[in-house]
Amino acid sequence: MKTIFITGASSGLGKATVKLFAEKGWNVIASMRHPENETELVSIPNIHLLQLDVTERESIEKAVDAAMRISSVDVVFNNAGYGLAGPLEGYADEQITRQFNTNVLGVIRVTQAFLPHLRERNAGLIINTTSIGGLVTFPFSSIYHATKWAIEGWSESMSYELATQNIQIKTISPGGIATDFMTRSIDMGQHEAYAESFNKFMSGFNNVDSPLQFSSPESIAEVVYEAVTDGNDQLRYLAGNDALDTYEQRLKVGAEAFRKGVKTRLVH
Repeated sequence: MKTIFITGASSGLGKATVKLFAEKGWNVIASMRHPENETELVSIPNIHLLQLDVTERESIEKAVDAAMRISSVDVVFNNAGYGLAGPLEGYADEQITRQFNTNVLGVIRVTQAFLPHLRERNAGLIINTTSIGGLVTFPFSSIYHATKWAIEGWSESMSYELATQNIQIKTISPGGIATDFMTRSIDMGQHEAYAESFNKFMSGFNNVDSPLQFSSPESIAEVVYEAVTDGNDQLRYLAGNDALDTYEQRLKVGAEAFRKGVKTRLVH
């Protein structure tokens, strides 16, 4: 039985992926900040819960050690993350720092902690949740985009060095996911100078004509499963029709025309 280690497993895509892999017969190590609050996953035999805060190095080291006592790990799925929306002038320095600590440094540190084990086995796979926001950009999300573009670039560079150890790395780039991301998993910054444009931008998420149509977490989890099991030497997996359509449009019209189109639709 193969084993997958998943971060951010308490809700949304993380939880859907935990359940899917368990159903497929995998041994699943589901990590989250507060496993004591989890009531559903505890009843599934091949799921093991661990405490993990990806912003704390000591927590990472303890979780990796605990995971290796449960089983050797074949796949690490770096899924923990959240959004930050608003104008740059409206962010506190602590908000910016926390965003990078979670979305970038958390991914890097968890990966770094697992690499000695994967390298010793001369096998393994790292999967990172990025976003369509790691391939294109939208207004009032500059720090979020900075983190997701960082993970896309980092993963691509890592793919070369990990190949020397027979380890793969892949990214999952979802579009909108129908979870509580826009409430539970998002932080906000506000500034009165940008209020009108920011409110117009945010209203687009509830607009049926918006290009950001949400997919179910279960459908995105299926893409994660595909990436893990297809055996392909492929770095990026877009997930959700909106992600596919958005990226196809950017490639079709070119980066500058796409940028101007976004500005026209979502700002002016």
